[in-house]
Amino acid sequence: MIVRWVHMHFQSEKVERFIAAFDQSKEAIRMSPGCLSLRLLRDPADPCSIQTLSTWEKAEDLERYRHSQLFEDTWAKTKVLFDEKPRAYSYELLRELL
Repeated sequence: MIVRWVHMHFQSEKVERFIAAFDQSKEAIRMSPGCLSLRLLRDPADPCSIQTLSTWEKAEDLERYRHSQLFEDTWAKTKVLFDEKPRAYSYELLRELL
């Protein structure tokens, strides 16, 4: 299983615009083949700092999504809202206790 963490920092006046764009595409992203979960997180100390956390069955599923039209359309709406360069990391899940 692959866990994908993407940290984004937005211009303060554009945070709500990002959340609205996320809400428009979240179901389609979640229904992408291999996507097991999708979360939107915000730093309580910095409301402009928002992260997505998603889990994928395998790395190929994540890569397929990252090269999809859905990703391209979503990213086009998102990247113009940043005030810092986003950071993304992928991890292989080794253990999980729920």
